[in-house]
Amino acid sequence: MNNSNLAESTDPATTTTGRRAREQLFAQLYTSYEQDMRRYAYWLAGDKPTADDLVQEALLRAWRSLDRLQNIDAAKGWLLTILRRENARRFERYQPQVADLPPEELGCRDPCYDTSTEAFVLRRAVDELAEEYRAPLLMQVLEGYSQKEIAQQVGITPAGVGTRLFRARQKLRLALAS
Repeated sequence: MNNSNLAESTDPATTTTGRRAREQLFAQLYTSYEQDMRRYAYWLAGDKPTADDLVQEALLRAWRSLDRLQNIDAAKGWLLTILRRENARRFERYQPQVADLPPEELGCRDPCYDTSTEAFVLRRAVDELAEEYRAPLLMQVLEGYSQKEIAQQVGITPAGVGTRLFRARQKLRLALAS
């Protein structure tokens, strides 16, 4: 940016001409620093639509406070500071809603979570199994442990784990058949 052009337009003699000089100064600032502001906004926001909104808001604030720009050589830093503060305001406005529900009662946001009736019935049947049957079954099916690994964790023999898995499946079949 040619600082001499900006300096001429901020000369006290030309600022008395009012709005026209102000518009020219702002147009020069915009032309000179718009790309820098867009790059910085994208770096701050991480996406183009939010970055564009940040630049627009920052330019609006810059226009409103153009009279406070004292040193034209500091215009770039001044604009980027306005932009950074506008980004910070974005987070000040965000007020998350606090729920009175305990975390275990909140809905699962996993898109793979099956909400069908069959899945509900299966989960309920698994929950109703005695712990001695439920734990080995879940360790094998969900976590992928072998009978030997389950035996080491539970503290019984691999044959005992096999028996518990057989009985757990048998109880589930019975529960799901009714």
